[in-house]
Amino acid sequence: MRLKMDHHLVNSEVLVEETRPLAEAVLLAKKFTLAEPAHGMILVDGKGQLVGMVSWPDAGVALVEGKSREPVGRLARPVSWVRLGDEVDAGTAFSAETVVVDDAHRPVGWLSLSLFREVGLKRATERLEELMVGLNSAYNAILVVDREARIVAANTAMEKILGYPLAEAWGRSIREFIPHTGMGEVLQTGEPRIGSQITINGRTYLSNRTPVYRNGLLMGAVAVLQDITALENALAERDEANRLKNILASVLDNAYEGIVVVDEQGMVTMFNQAYSDFLGVPAEEVIGRRVQEVIENTRMHIVVQTGQAEIRQVQRIKGHDMVCDRIPIKKGDRVVAAVGKVLFRDVSELDAMLQQTRRLQSELEYYKEELKRHQGTRYSLENIIGDGQTMRTLKELAQRVAWSNSTILLRGESGTGKELFAHAIHNASSRASGPFINVNCAALPENLLESELFGYQEGAFTGARKGGKVGKFELANGGTIFLDEIAEMPPNMQAKLLRVLQEREIERLGGTRPLKIDVRVVAATHRNLEEMVSAGQFREDLFYRLNVITLDIPPLRERPEDIPLLVDHLVGKLARNLGCGKKQVEPSTMQILRTHRWPGNVRELENVLERALNLVEEEVILPAHLPYYLQRGSAGASGLTPLKEALWAAEADIMRQALKATGGNALKAARLLQVSKSTFYEKAGKYRLLLDGR
Repeated sequence: MRLKMDHHLVNSEVLVEETRPLAEAVLLAKKFTLAEPAHGMILVDGKGQLVGMVSWPDAGVALVEGKSREPVGRLARPVSWVRLGDEVDAGTAFSAETVVVDDAHRPVGWLSLSLFREVGLKRATERLEELMVGLNSAYNAILVVDREARIVAANTAMEKILGYPLAEAWGRSIREFIPHTGMGEVLQTGEPRIGSQITINGRTYLSNRTPVYRNGLLMGAVAVLQDITALENALAERDEANRLKNILASVLDNAYEGIVVVDEQGMVTMFNQAYSDFLGVPAEEVIGRRVQEVIENTRMHIVVQTGQAEIRQVQRIKGHDMVCDRIPIKKGDRVVAAVGKVLFRDVSELDAMLQQTRRLQSELEYYKEELKRHQGTRYSLENIIGDGQTMRTLKELAQRVAWSNSTILLRGESGTGKELFAHAIHNASSRASGPFINVNCAALPENLLESELFGYQEGAFTGARKGGKVGKFELANGGTIFLDEIAEMPPNMQAKLLRVLQEREIERLGGTRPLKIDVRVVAATHRNLEEMVSAGQFREDLFYRLNVITLDIPPLRERPEDIPLLVDHLVGKLARNLGCGKKQVEPSTMQILRTHRWPGNVRELENVLERALNLVEEEVILPAHLPYYLQRGSAGASGLTPLKEALWAAEADIMRQALKATGGNALKAARLLQVSKSTFYEKAGKYRLLLDGR
């Protein structure tokens, strides 16, 4: 996909002649530029043609070295350029220092990378949507995988076979859904596998699997599945097909598909331009002739005689294996005509469509990642797991308040997901396309917090960066700033934050004028701000400014009904990350997880499940795979732990002590416990003692 380089992709810039003295050139650029140029000065010769550029750092060094009267052209260095009006590939990786020139090689300004990427993303999205419409219209199931056999594209018919929508299956291995697809053989050998049969969920499919190459490199593979069962059923029930009352009014001469209509005698009555071009014969020469005299290997006359439709049939014409439909047209019980339609002029058209879809998918993912990186958010309300009444109400409230510009205060214990809610609120707001800036007030030293939040001017203090620095609030302009651990903000910074919330403006360190900002503030804390206000540790006026809209995120112990959903989600996510395959959770294990108090909330639950997945060998997570403090807390009303679980825990604990006493020497530990070497290794493997070092 190509984009035309036009003026709206250009940031205008002052041009400096190469003969001007350096100091005069700098003053000229500064005088006629509203903001400091992002890169440097663009140099031209006496004819206004591009010579090169001088970066601001280079100009600064030269001024310090006393070269202010020397021609600025002596500092020139080459610069990449692109011509105005040229068409370039949307995936071209331009640098931040790219000049746009006209036909006379006169520069018109810097290329705006942000606009270039935005336009490229929009075009790629539109093209992908168009291709997906065509792909989903195909009768056969179509699947595309990358070099690692991960799913990257699938049409609607394929989603039904997988049992999952593409959004859930994307990026996962095809082996998770269909273990024996044969795609691995294609990816290993780079050779196609045509005409193979495969059975999935009791249905038989004819499978064509083809490697996908780009620039000579194997990029993945595509599979086309034809449901033979469905075709057989269609043929068996073709005499019960719906009656066609009128010849289709949609048979248009400018249709892309080749279309032919014959009467009840098999004579051609309509022959559109697409079919005429495909066969290379004028339409007027075939009207009124027998269809078998016009189209080789045709069965249109047979369809008229039998009244039986032939759907998605392969027919060889002029050396091409095309895919076509042949449908009888009935009036009552009598066949009065038949229509034939070419769906694909060659099976290779499918491959070309899928290759283009894969390329556009790749471009779209690139632009999505660029946009996501720019925004800084990863989660939405759909990522917040919880179906209990408390979480449903909380998510509904978050959805409602997201579209306002009011300040939001997120309150809850550590590990409850306050940052996740902040991301979700931003993504659900009208600011979703703007930046999301995360600031942890407890992680920054007090002497750096002000400069990080508000930035500073050049020379504001010793060691200040040349040219100054943009603060977090400026970076968040037009978007959202998330102030985590707001209770840890020092008192002097609380006063400055209050002014920002009241006036909606900031002032850089060393600056002389305030800067207006448009920022939505979301703050979070796990501490009791009311008590801190009473103790004089937090400003009361700031508390009321922050406490406009409050979302109290409940701890995990107050919503035990959500624990099974969280466990299922976390086990699946962790299993994919660890590459161990998803495990089942034994009911007694789930009961322990449901009844634990979870002082560390969801973060603690995730850590416990990750530990269990590293220990489990079978397909089921047992109580013995949980930390000992959870096993010990699982005793019933009788105060007794189930005997089997208690024995496992005790045996594992004794073996850990033996290994610790012998410095990890398994043979010495076996002698210490008076068991055979093989017995010790068997049990150590069972409890994963030699892998985790405990």
